[in-house]
Amino acid sequence: MEESVGSLKKMANLVGAVDNGTSSSRFLVFASETAEIVTYHQIETNQLYPQSGWVEQDPFEILASVKICIDKTVDKLREFEIDPANIKAIGVTNQRETTIVWNKFTGKPLYNAIVWLDNRTVDTVEKLSSQRGSHYVKEKCGLPITTYFSAVKLKWLIENVPEVREAIKNDECLFGTVDSWIIWNLTGGVNNGIHVTDVTNASRTMLMDIRTTKWDPWLCNFFQVPMSILPTIRSSSEILGYIVNGSLNGVPISGCLGDQSSALVGQLCFKPGYAKNTYGTGCFLLCNTGKVPVWSKHGLLTTVAYQLGKDQPVIYALEGSIAIAGALVRWLRDNLGIISNSSYIETLSSSVPTTDGVYFVPAFSGLYAPHWQSSARGTICGLTQFSNSAHVARAAIEAVCFQTCEIADAMNLDSGYPLERLLVDGGMTSNSLLMQIQADFLGIPVVLPSMSETTALGVAMAAGSAKGVEVWDITSITASDVTTEIFLPSIPNEERELRYSCWKKAVQRSLNWEDGNTKTKVVRNPILQSLPGGIFMFTSFALLLIAEKFKD
Repeated sequence: MEESVGSLKKMANLVGAVDNGTSSSRFLVFASETAEIVTYHQIETNQLYPQSGWVEQDPFEILASVKICIDKTVDKLREFEIDPANIKAIGVTNQRETTIVWNKFTGKPLYNAIVWLDNRTVDTVEKLSSQRGSHYVKEKCGLPITTYFSAVKLKWLIENVPEVREAIKNDECLFGTVDSWIIWNLTGGVNNGIHVTDVTNASRTMLMDIRTTKWDPWLCNFFQVPMSILPTIRSSSEILGYIVNGSLNGVPISGCLGDQSSALVGQLCFKPGYAKNTYGTGCFLLCNTGKVPVWSKHGLLTTVAYQLGKDQPVIYALEGSIAIAGALVRWLRDNLGIISNSSYIETLSSSVPTTDGVYFVPAFSGLYAPHWQSSARGTICGLTQFSNSAHVARAAIEAVCFQTCEIADAMNLDSGYPLERLLVDGGMTSNSLLMQIQADFLGIPVVLPSMSETTALGVAMAAGSAKGVEVWDITSITASDVTTEIFLPSIPNEERELRYSCWKKAVQRSLNWEDGNTKTKVVRNPILQSLPGGIFMFTSFALLLIAEKFKD
């Protein structure tokens, strides 16, 4: 950054990006002429686990973290003697499906945000799936009825939180995913804040008709959600409103994309068949399928990729969603304590050449694509007396890669565009061992761009190119402009197939773990009660850790 401060001072057009993920919020500033990051600030946010399988966040903490990141980033610009007035627009990208309801007159949340990987709605899903007309849901919205999506969480809130029911009755309730909450507050909140979302986030609620990109009365009636509480659906690239107060007062918010769609744009996946995988809290592989939605026959989701302007066509994607990726590393750190910090997992995993037959299926919140098994639970298979923490750490890394292989297989069958290489981004891509293992298990090159902040870049591009802003020419950027690191497969096909088949055996052992009998008969350890994901096949591993502790 310091080496280019002189040139950046001369740049008149900067674009900001709010990037709220599951574990942190950030505000980044890009130079539109070069797509270079000028500066940024990041704050980690807390996840709350009030019960086993429940995952929540404080909406006020999310909002405060965003505002602090904006202010701190503006302060850094001033330190570099760069005028913050050069920020011509900002975009908002966010964790999708996370559900927030609030009072439109007081601005206070009516409940904590229910995070996308929360699985408290298992019973709600079972009831909805047996309800008349349930088979029409996926035909309309492109999504299966699972705990993942917003409508199911919203239905739970309406049925279980009296404050929500009362606010709806009195016409005081607003619903939104995190983008809606942030934009409403930044544009004035109770003082005429703009209640909007974009087509990508709306497509993750189960309440939008995927073909018309409008809220669907039939779907809203099926989930018993009043349409009066829903935000207005807009495109991903247009002026939505203007920031009120704060260090960016008067700056337009002109971009909005769910984080995975934003990464697809940031990776320049503008042609059908182009795909990327983001390694964050979860893993999300999206493949551009063009102007027509493609319905999966192999457990993938049909979703909106982006709409870059209200007069532009809606572009669709197939998506494979994995609940637990980076969250598994955090779990090894915070809950088991076998690594002191997240980055150490690469060092520990590299200390052994293989997992020695250990396989880890991190179904803490069930399994998402392609299984959609909410009753699956985390399992560690293949433990022997020889196994140690390094084998488990390496098995955790391999679990992320194996899950991606399952998605890639389904994507190849559904899309008609076999993957020839995989574009990657997200925090976990700094782990070179993981990237190499991924290339080995997929049998195709894994391509890592040198500019890893593609999620924030995508929404900055959308904001900067919006009509009325127009300081960013997306069409001028080509993939050849981006330097990359390429990881090539290095193991024989026979080894790849053998290990993949063992992984599939481990997955089978995780399925249907929590059934009706399990719920009533298992006595939960109070320490494990607080962990997301509930019951684990844990006894062998606990004994392993104790033995390793005292082996000397």
